[in-house]
Amino acid sequence: MDANAKAGLPERIVGALASSSGLLSAAVVLLGFLAATVLILLTGRNPGNMYSAIIQVVSGWDLSRGVHNSYYVGQWLVSSIPLILCGFSMAFASRTGLFNIGAEGQYVAGLTAAQFAALYGPPIPVLHWVLAVSAGMLAGAAWGGIAGFLKARFNVSEVVATIMMNYIALYASRYLTLRIPGTKTYQTPLFPVTARITSPFLSAITNKSELHYGVYFTLAAVLFYWIVMEKTRLGYSLRAAGFNKDAARYGGINVNGVITIGMAISGAFAGLAGASVSLGVFSAGRVLSAQDGYGFDGIAVALVGNSRSLGVALSGLLFGMLKSAQPLMQSRRIPKEITSIILGMVVVFISLRAGIKLIMDWQLKEKTRKGRPAHD
Repeated sequence: MDANAKAGLPERIVGALASSSGLLSAAVVLLGFLAATVLILLTGRNPGNMYSAIIQVVSGWDLSRGVHNSYYVGQWLVSSIPLILCGFSMAFASRTGLFNIGAEGQYVAGLTAAQFAALYGPPIPVLHWVLAVSAGMLAGAAWGGIAGFLKARFNVSEVVATIMMNYIALYASRYLTLRIPGTKTYQTPLFPVTARITSPFLSAITNKSELHYGVYFTLAAVLFYWIVMEKTRLGYSLRAAGFNKDAARYGGINVNGVITIGMAISGAFAGLAGASVSLGVFSAGRVLSAQDGYGFDGIAVALVGNSRSLGVALSGLLFGMLKSAQPLMQSRRIPKEITSIILGMVVVFISLRAGIKLIMDWQLKEKTRKGRPAHD
């Protein structure tokens, strides 16, 4: 091998690693299902029941009875919407070099703002729900932007800040919502019809499922994420700051501003998830007694999706599929914990990928160091 070929070896290896990330994610998902299959066999159950439940969720076909019901497909998509959006919240921050563990708080902020806008906004068709959804996104963006500003201005760890803000959002939501006139211990008065994002058409084609306009918001989010992150100057600045903040600053990028903007956009995704759940699934506002957990699930979704637009979308559909299939699995004597085991195994295997990459990077550095001339 000549010198030029040797010089290009590290670049080719890194390129191969990058190109194989999608295949690696698919492989770890298969490993997760394999582990679940073994566990089901050990409990004396039929793993075929797990796969038939998954097929029913994805296609609507009940293989045991030979009937089709598109309701299950609609509910699968409903379950996937907040997971995908919260996955984008984590992924967007990750590409900026930040760890946004506060998507749950940003989700709650968006949900709460959307509920208030739904109850107090002008009951004008279309305009009402547009204002409510926008309020949810702005609230999520503000909640994420605060953590971004603290990181940029005072170097406050975004991990610590967002964890604390998760609880602030939850209890602030309870405090404010309980003061809405007519609110009971668990819900507010009903939303006006003009504030709901339900879709008679989507519900009809999925046999009266809860599928709503949030599916369109999610598709728009997938496109927005890809365009901004891969095709715009802002996306370049965000990625540059994520790779190396000092180099980005030397290149003329306002790193502090990029951090704040990145966390704000990240929060807007989670806020949109909160608004979609509140206005699409429920007919009244909720007094939250605990966190819904979508923001935390979004971390795993982003990891499995490798923080890429299509990858996060597919990962969110996978997680939504398993959550939707859980009741069907239980009806077929498959323990409900199996879905959690699959998701846990997938996350563990994905985490191993980072460890393998660190080992390979270290090996490359060692080879490079040993290959230097003695006078270096």
